[in-house]
Amino acid sequence: MKLLENVNIVLEKKVIFGDLFVIDGKIAKILEHGDYKPGYPIVTPGFIDVHIHGSASFDAMDGTFETNHQMALSLVKEGTTAYLPTTMTQSDELISNALKGIKEYYDHQDSNAARVLGIHLEGPYLNKKFSGAQPTHHIRPFHGREFDRWNELSGHLIKKVSIAPEYEENMKAIAYLKQLGIVSSAAHTNADYKVISEAMQMGLTSLTHTFNAMSGFHHRDIGVVGAALLHNTLSSELIFDKIHVSVPAAKLLLKNKTYKNIILITDSMRNKGMPEGISELGGQTVYIKNNEARLENGALAGSILKMIDAYRNAINDLEVSYVKAAHMTSLNAARQLKVDDKLGSIEVGKYADLVLLDAKLNLLKTYINGVSVYEG
Repeated sequence: MKLLENVNIVLEKKVIFGDLFVIDGKIAKILEHGDYKPGYPIVTPGFIDVHIHGSASFDAMDGTFETNHQMALSLVKEGTTAYLPTTMTQSDELISNALKGIKEYYDHQDSNAARVLGIHLEGPYLNKKFSGAQPTHHIRPFHGREFDRWNELSGHLIKKVSIAPEYEENMKAIAYLKQLGIVSSAAHTNADYKVISEAMQMGLTSLTHTFNAMSGFHHRDIGVVGAALLHNTLSSELIFDKIHVSVPAAKLLLKNKTYKNIILITDSMRNKGMPEGISELGGQTVYIKNNEARLENGALAGSILKMIDAYRNAINDLEVSYVKAAHMTSLNAARQLKVDDKLGSIEVGKYADLVLLDAKLNLLKTYINGVSVYEG
């Protein structure tokens, strides 16, 4: 079945002008007519958000089937076709409840909503000095029995853990998580470069919201930020709303890591897509104003960024190509989660999870399994 014709198709290495055919929800054929044609619609891989707490008034910590369902439905409106609902530092009871709620939805997903690929556990194994919007009174060292119980409750859906490696228990946890095939990501951390180097040897492969809530660069100890700039083996999440990270800082990261090692995320909280005012994150009051979400003390409390806006910012402000932007919003995330055999790029045999944009990068349609699930 021909799904899209006379469109610019963003492939892994180039953009072509042609037609796209889908059979049984998968890309069956890509018919090339020629090179990219300005002015015509653009089809790019559906966005994959590996770090997102909430949207449309719903949060992964709410812990019910329905809140997870509504959150998944809301995300297709921004071009997100797959994601990791992300928990935050909280009590054992609330994290357990959140994991059970996500699992319940995962087992009965709506095919018209963004795919839940697993769970991102952000905290509670962090550093209080770099807590950001993570409630400090719940921050604690890694505890194996606690984590194993959570993983069991989730149906072994935990795919990524954000952790501060400077504590002995957390450092050991990185090696343990590697054995389980779970991504370890340095987060809310005051680690020096020596600690990060050791953590990399133990299995650390990722940095959570790079630049934010981590030790900065100094010429005598380059810290976590320096490690991000130096090592391409560390994949860098980036909240590119131009609030969490400035354009020059993002350009510096891109110059050093290249587009193949950056994953654009939203780290959005429940007020994304909602009016300005007062909201909540982890039991804390959040004030939403001027596209910013902040606690009473002024700390940023996640974002209200949409993936389509992160994509456009990458194109317009970082001046990356459509191909590079597709890596940063989809393929790199799919590779990190080891689902790039099914998702992340437009390729015969992969799921037809797609975003259709007009020539000005406005979202026209979102497709999951070749079915239009949202029309802008």
